[in-house]
Amino acid sequence: MIQFSNVTKIYNGNVKAVDDVNFTVQKGNISVFLGPSGCGKTTLLRMVNRLVPITDGTISINGTDTSSLNEIELRRKIGYVIQSNGLFPNMNIEENVCIVPKLLGWDRKKQRDRFNYLMDLVGLAPDEYRNRYPHELSGGQQQRVGIVRAMAADPPVMLMDEPFGALDPIIRTHIQNEFLQIQKEVQKTILFVSHDIDEAIKMGDRVAIFKDGKLMQYDSPAELLANPKNNFVRQFVGSDRAIKSLSLYTVADLLDQTKLKPVKNKLTTPRVSVDTNLREVLSTLFNGSESELLVEDHNKQVIGSLTIADVQNYLQSNSQTA
Repeated sequence: MIQFSNVTKIYNGNVKAVDDVNFTVQKGNISVFLGPSGCGKTTLLRMVNRLVPITDGTISINGTDTSSLNEIELRRKIGYVIQSNGLFPNMNIEENVCIVPKLLGWDRKKQRDRFNYLMDLVGLAPDEYRNRYPHELSGGQQQRVGIVRAMAADPPVMLMDEPFGALDPIIRTHIQNEFLQIQKEVQKTILFVSHDIDEAIKMGDRVAIFKDGKLMQYDSPAELLANPKNNFVRQFVGSDRAIKSLSLYTVADLLDQTKLKPVKNKLTTPRVSVDTNLREVLSTLFNGSESELLVEDHNKQVIGSLTIADVQNYLQSNSQTA
C-alpha cells in the first residue's frame, strides 16, 4: 500500500508543482496519474523513489515513511519504467535485466532463472534474446525488456512513466493487453503516469486526475466516467464518456442483459470472444462490412451473434448516471 499524506513540492520558493495531495493506493492495484502537461503527475511519481525530494508531507510504502530509508536501498526495491525504456546500449539483454539482482547479491543461477521466467512471461524467448543488444530489438521488444528489468528483483512497487507512449498504436494496444495479463499473475502495486484518458480507463484500477498540482478526483474508472466531480474533470474525460465507459464492459457483461440472436452465416461473419470489451465490439461493427458479429465462448464455440443495436441498448441502459 502507498499512502500520500499532504504531499507538496515547491520549486523556487513559491511554485507549487504538487499541492497538498492526499490519497491511498491499495496493494496490488494499478493507479493511473492523469492530467494535462505540467499538472504535477510525473513530479509526484518521482517523489515516490525520491528522484525528486519532497518539500512537505509524507509518502509511505506499507506503513514505512520513504524519507526514513536510504535512497539507494529504496530505489532497489522499486521498479522503474520510462517511455524510452532506459536500457544500457553497451550491455546485452540479460545483463540489462539482471542489474539490480546482481547488485543485491543474487547468485548466477537465481539471476538466470529469474531472467528466463520473466522473458517467457512477456513472450520473448530467453535463449533467443539473452545475448542480443538493445539496438537489435524493435521498440516494442525494448519496452518489454524495460518492464522485465523493472520486475527483475521482484519489487512490491513499480513506477511507470508513460511506458508505452513512444509506441505506435497497434503495438501499444498489444503491449497494454500483455501487461494487464502479466499483472494478474504478479499483482504489483503500480503507479502509472499517462496523458491518455483511454489508456487510463483501460489500465487503471483507480485514476487520479490532476490540475496545477492539485488532485481533482481519485476514483475507479467507472465512477470517474459516471460522476465527474467538477467541470475540469468533466471536460478532461470528454463529452463521449458514455462511449468510453464501454471499455469497462465485455461481451460477457452484455450477455447478462441480452439474449444473443441465432447465427445467420457462420462462415463469413467476424468473431469476437466473450472477453472482448464492448467499445472494441462497437468499433468493429461500425468499421466492418457485416451487420453482426459471432460470439465465441472460452472454448471457441459459437454461441450466437450480436448487432450494433445490442450494444446501443446496453449503452443506454448503463449510462443513466453518466
